[in-house]
Amino acid sequence: MKRQKRDRQDRAHSRGYQAGISGRSKENCPYQAADAKSEWLGGWREAIADKQNGLVK
Repeated sequence: MKRQKRDRQDRAHSRGYQAGISGRSKENCPYQAADAKSEWLGGWREAIADKQNGLVK
């Protein structure tokens, strides 16, 4: 059974979350396309909120 690739926006969100967890700045967003950049920033914001709420060390 083949595994389906995750769509680009899901991948952008995930990478943004990982960047936020690792403490990178939101100015380090690697995406230029508006929708992918928006997803990346959404993941980044979610990670920052999780860190502030103590959900992630």
